[in-house]
Amino acid sequence: MFKENQKTLNQLQIVIDIFVMSIAFSLAHYIRFYTSFFSEGILAIPLTQAFVPLLASIPIYLMFYNFMGLYQVRSYKLFEELKGVIKVNTYGIVTLILILFVFKIVDFSRLVLVTFYFLNIVFTFASRGVIISLVQNYRKKGYNLRKCLLIGYNDIGKQFIKNIGKNPAFGYKIVGILDDVTIKRRDLPAGCGIRGRIGELEDVLKNEAIDVVTIALTFNAYDCLGELIGLCEKHGIKTNIIPYYYQYIPARPYMDDLEGMPIIDTRHVPLDNLFKAIMKRLVDILISSVAIVLFSPIMLLSILMIKFTSPGPIIFKQERVGLNRKNFEMYKFRSMRVEDKSKEKHKWTTENDPRKTKWGNFMRKTSIDELPQFFNVLKGDMSVVGPRPERPYFVDQFKEKIPKYMIKHQVRPGITGWAQVNGWRGDTSIEKRIEFDLYYIENWTMSLDVKVILLTFVKGFVNGNAY
Repeated sequence: MFKENQKTLNQLQIVIDIFVMSIAFSLAHYIRFYTSFFSEGILAIPLTQAFVPLLASIPIYLMFYNFMGLYQVRSYKLFEELKGVIKVNTYGIVTLILILFVFKIVDFSRLVLVTFYFLNIVFTFASRGVIISLVQNYRKKGYNLRKCLLIGYNDIGKQFIKNIGKNPAFGYKIVGILDDVTIKRRDLPAGCGIRGRIGELEDVLKNEAIDVVTIALTFNAYDCLGELIGLCEKHGIKTNIIPYYYQYIPARPYMDDLEGMPIIDTRHVPLDNLFKAIMKRLVDILISSVAIVLFSPIMLLSILMIKFTSPGPIIFKQERVGLNRKNFEMYKFRSMRVEDKSKEKHKWTTENDPRKTKWGNFMRKTSIDELPQFFNVLKGDMSVVGPRPERPYFVDQFKEKIPKYMIKHQVRPGITGWAQVNGWRGDTSIEKRIEFDLYYIENWTMSLDVKVILLTFVKGFVNGNAY
């Protein structure tokens, strides 16, 4: 029943996507030629003729939707859906333009295509948002659920049951448990019964309608894994495995293939990809160059104020740990009175630190003191977005106390970062900062960098935790 419902839902989604594309293109054509939004244009070709390129590209759009997994069984997360829709429409419009160019189709409006691109994203996401809402409510009421048999009632299995309970929209209903240990019924979730021992799997599959079997075995019980998977495949039942080491790998692990042997990368870093690293570096050079020109009046004012308010150098250079654990000198406008470096390297800046100058205190609160770091970006020591670098003295301390702390050095440190825009900046929890840094490192995309930069502007440069 679940597969039939899902198939019907996917067919409906395809029809809706085609309808939405048609409406978006028609509206884009109308806005361009029948309204004064872009100023009145000359209607060179009728709508019916303009539709020809779109009709040719509809199968390509549908192929991209399928390739991005938007027609597969999924948990229907709104933000993931939005990212998928944007990617598909970006790939689709680029492909459409290439088709027009290759076949030398010149009778089309570029403004129509641009308008169609944005309208189709909005309309498609809106339609999918409605469907997601309906499906989630439907599943919360107990419909359109995959009947799941759980093998293993250990800590892993219990956590799986708990997570399913928190996320009913995921579409799983645990109908039974198999385990060789004695399970007290009062410990089981409502509506879930004991179906027997692990060795009785085939009998359960013969007698009950099961959509999926989830295997959550500990290391010492993995001897029977192959047999269990074989039995499920014999009866045509989908199998999921929760590895006992799941705490040590990312939610979406990168896997390589060595002669048919899957190799799991426990810490996949997207920026290890040469193309992605080059793209990020080029964007860093562009943004830092523009920022230096844009903020030059503020930097010039800061130079004058520093010279007039306290003796000493204008630029404060401090050793920090960067990419691949290599030390570099990070630049800041000097915000404190000059002191012995051997004393400074072991100290945190405090709220009422007597070393700060008045202008220095203002620069720290408004992040003006960090503007020279755009020169660090040009040199290649830093990136515009990334984990904030720390001094070697504190790195040596944190790596012994905080798990996974050193992973942050697998990418270039940044002027701003995912942790900072989420409030973990200055005198805040180091553990939470690392948690957000790791998320950034493992989930990096160019769009995430753009999001961090926009949030940096939206939330402002004033930092209450910066001392």
